[in-house]
Amino acid sequence: MSTMIPSKCLSPSPYSCGRGKLRLLQRAAVSRSTYNKLAGIAHPVGRRWNRRRGKVCSASTEFEDFVQAVQEDICTEVAAFDGSGKSFIHDKWDRPAGGGFGITRVLQDGNLLEKAAANVSIVKGVLTPARAQAMTSRGRIVDPEGGQEYSAAALSLVFHSASPMVPTFRADVRCFQVEGGETWFGGGADLTPYYLFDSDASEFHGFWKKTCDGYDESLYPAYKTWCDEYFYIPARKEHRGVGGIFFDDLTNGGGPASENGGDARVKCDDAQSFTQQVASSLMPSYLPIAERRRSMDYGEEQRRWQLLRRGRYLEFNLLYDRGVRFGLDGGRIESIMVSAPPLIAWEYNVVPEEGSPEANLVAVLQKPKEWA
Repeated sequence: MSTMIPSKCLSPSPYSCGRGKLRLLQRAAVSRSTYNKLAGIAHPVGRRWNRRRGKVCSASTEFEDFVQAVQEDICTEVAAFDGSGKSFIHDKWDRPAGGGFGITRVLQDGNLLEKAAANVSIVKGVLTPARAQAMTSRGRIVDPEGGQEYSAAALSLVFHSASPMVPTFRADVRCFQVEGGETWFGGGADLTPYYLFDSDASEFHGFWKKTCDGYDESLYPAYKTWCDEYFYIPARKEHRGVGGIFFDDLTNGGGPASENGGDARVKCDDAQSFTQQVASSLMPSYLPIAERRRSMDYGEEQRRWQLLRRGRYLEFNLLYDRGVRFGLDGGRIESIMVSAPPLIAWEYNVVPEEGSPEANLVAVLQKPKEWA
């Protein structure tokens, strides 16, 4: 027997990324003395350094304006494309103590989209020791004891389709900057189909390969692999969807450096330009696929399968997603849960019939393919 779970959602929270002046060092932790050397700071990093003031997060401030403009454009375009006459609600809310704000935009019960969220989150605060240590473990140069001011801006999209023949679409772009230090960028776009059409997956990946190739031909294969690795559900031994691209900790000219001199996955001559190009390309990558599949017939069995697969979607978000964990550290719960589908089903030990379209999907999710 299935359990139908309605979910309430509003807007997401970002997790870090960007560009900056320093090279990053991939280490489990960065000591104070190492940090001082890498950052070129003559005096020790401590309370006096943490209280320094200056121009904080200029790149992030520019990115804040960008993501709000893109959000408005996407909501206008998608509401018209949905065809139901409904529009995205607009809910702007403030974080406590001047810690930023969010803009939640949600369309529900549309013709094409059962629930669509396009959300901006702006966060300003001071790094806690726990967050600073998590960042240094990924190679970011920050004071491992925390105390630095930071600013983050993100646009996140989650479009849950009404029809099981139309895939769910998730995407985001984000920027994270630390006072007196680095700026990092991240983002990506991926598809989660319920019924797999190879031509759709090939078209989607081909679109993003062409976008990446415009900057560097090494980016797509690296970011495609990164996406497959990130959106993996170890407990199920399968990937959440057919992927797309994913990148994080991206800086101009490089990213988290390894002992051999750098991580090729995050090589980019202009991280901010690339990230903004990704944001501007989101709808052209998805809407033609949605339009092609929206009128296909389906029945109760296909709808049941869609709800079961949505359960996997939520499992990943709650168990493994870094963005959710970032938001749970003092975030707004309605905003954190924005990505949850409106209805979900869990049934015990569901095994699709061999040779069925459902089994075909699961086989690909267990072993990702090269689509472009």
